[in-house]
Amino acid sequence: MTHVFDPTSLREYDIRGIVGKTLGPADATAIGRGFATRVRRAGGTRVAVGYDGRTHSPELEAALIAGLTASGVDVVRTGMGPTPQLYYAEAILEVDGGIQITGSHNPGNYNGFKMVLQHLPFFGADIQDLGKLAEAGDWEEGEGVVTEADIVDDYVGRLLAGYAGGAYRIGWDAGNGAAGPVIEKLTKLLPGEHHLLYTEVDGTFPNHHPDPTDEKNLADLKRLVADKQLDFGLAFDGDGDRIGAIDGQGRVIWGDQLLSILAEPVLKELPGATIIADVKASQALFDRVRELGGEPLMWKTGHSLIKTKMKETDAPLAGEMSGHIFFAHDYFGFDDAQYAAVRLIRAVHMIGKSMTEIRGAMPALVNTPEMRFQVDESRKFAVVEEVLDRLEQEGADVNRTDGARVNTPDGWWLLRASNTQDVLVARAEAKDQAALDRLLAMIDAQLAASGLVRGEQAAH
Repeated sequence: MTHVFDPTSLREYDIRGIVGKTLGPADATAIGRGFATRVRRAGGTRVAVGYDGRTHSPELEAALIAGLTASGVDVVRTGMGPTPQLYYAEAILEVDGGIQITGSHNPGNYNGFKMVLQHLPFFGADIQDLGKLAEAGDWEEGEGVVTEADIVDDYVGRLLAGYAGGAYRIGWDAGNGAAGPVIEKLTKLLPGEHHLLYTEVDGTFPNHHPDPTDEKNLADLKRLVADKQLDFGLAFDGDGDRIGAIDGQGRVIWGDQLLSILAEPVLKELPGATIIADVKASQALFDRVRELGGEPLMWKTGHSLIKTKMKETDAPLAGEMSGHIFFAHDYFGFDDAQYAAVRLIRAVHMIGKSMTEIRGAMPALVNTPEMRFQVDESRKFAVVEEVLDRLEQEGADVNRTDGARVNTPDGWWLLRASNTQDVLVARAEAKDQAALDRLLAMIDAQLAASGLVRGEQAAH
């Protein structure tokens, strides 16, 4: 028996597709067979499986487990919950890998699979390897058994261990995502006053799309914080591995700004430690880490790439603009928005100022949101190379960590190819609007030289 995946579903960091079009139960079974084969060939025997709140997740879970057991691996079902709950299970149970069925922050018709093998991210060539094993039908045979592990209370207990003082009045928006039940249990145990939105899991996302990095999805949370005059608000994506936040005035605290708050108590305890952020992060963050006595490191975007770099550099903390926050300090090193929320409460308490004061003291910069524009898959990396060549000939100050990040007296701009979609991503940041306009003109000139036009997207 062999299987061929839709080529668009095998991504850099995970497997993802539109259910019924590019992804279905047959794919889930083939993923199970391939992953179990990899586990067994590495000497393993057991895999933990969890799933998010999407309507089709239970069906995909059944098909995935059928594939895992048919290739001789025993399965521990951890049930419905956020992705970090599955990562937690993989870290503490005696298993050799873990798979979470999740569409992450994508629309409700998407679903996918995030994988961990022997406590390491499973991505890139590993994911492509599952495709090769399926096409060849090169799968182990066997009969695995299925058991259940109810770990949600354990997980919530572990989250609570990150708490260290401070009682605040906080709004929480779970966005009808898989984190809802965990947030309910957690807030019952935390001191302070907690007001919850949309903790009921609903894979159709009836209230708003569960992506806290898009400001329009924070409208209900802003209203709640304003109406009840709360200290701050926290929001979560569909599978609970990305966090968003607003202060008491409803101002968004972006991913890099959250990291600068979280870094302060960590660097007090671990002076000189490396703090990692992706190439889309503000220069203000890297400057702040240095000011706090840390070693800032700019790295490639992508949760698997960041986790790998953290292990290499022994970094206690890392984060991305997209709201993925990774704690290796007193935790396991994976991206966990629920744990980041608890550590954020702790950081505000330890800094000794209100969230609104902390946010207000940050440098006032103007920047664009992440600008994304379609480009033919075959051209996306080539365009970035062309831009890099031209910039180097001009003698520009360029960082090539992940695409082209260009420093100028006006600020900086970035152009990189997405690893997961046929898009180019651009971002720019400056001291004022006039400087930002000059940076955007530089991006436009580079794109024009490669025969492209930037989509109309406003700065904020």
